[in-house]
Amino acid sequence: MAAVAFVCMLVPVFAIKEKEYVNTVPTEDTAFRSLAATFRNGEFRKFVGSDILYWIAITMFQTGLPFFVTSLLKLPETMTTIYFVGMTALSLVFYVPINKLAARMGKKKLILFAFAIFSLAYFYTGFLGKMGALSPTVQGAVLTVAAALPMAVFGILPQAVVADIAQSDAKTSGSNREGMFYAARTFAFKMGQSLSMLLFTAVSTIGADGEGYRIAAFAAAGFCLLGGILFAFYNERRISDVIQEKKP
Repeated sequence: MAAVAFVCMLVPVFAIKEKEYVNTVPTEDTAFRSLAATFRNGEFRKFVGSDILYWIAITMFQTGLPFFVTSLLKLPETMTTIYFVGMTALSLVFYVPINKLAARMGKKKLILFAFAIFSLAYFYTGFLGKMGALSPTVQGAVLTVAAALPMAVFGILPQAVVADIAQSDAKTSGSNREGMFYAARTFAFKMGQSLSMLLFTAVSTIGADGEGYRIAAFAAAGFCLLGGILFAFYNERRISDVIQEKKP
């Protein structure tokens, strides 16, 4: 898998002619000064804060998925793969309409919608196996469908939000730090993933008969909800106005 990933990562290096799209200018700032200037951007801080909370939530969910299936739904472990692959495949179906809706509605509204759906999906996860009206297989299928759309939104739009913030910052500050914005965002979500693993390990062992896994699902819902609330303060209009008015 690492070898295949290596080959795939070489494709954009050799297939994309960067100078046709970007006017690269070497920066005179040191790495630490550039990083500090990056985090001085208020809109970026709002985004990164919500992004950390999102990655805590999604990592807790993905880490717990095998246990949700086997411990809460009492299904064979092989169903984990079926649900996860189905979730991923279905999310790919939504990629095209999401791109079109983002151009019409804006990225912020779609991301907030995805936060809301994910929060409900995680909250629903905490009740898996306790809904007698639905068979365990159907309960898992409902979760798969519910999580697919927000998974697609978060697979596309956050990167585009970072690009908007970086472009806006470059126009107002006169310094291009696109790479540092993406590096800072990557560091932030890796930190969220690491924290999530610690939290999941801590809460999953609470109680018996899968109670810890239910607590983990409810915690993921809470983190996702907090992420959505924080992202609601992101001023997309201000970023768009700066990009538009500063165009040559």
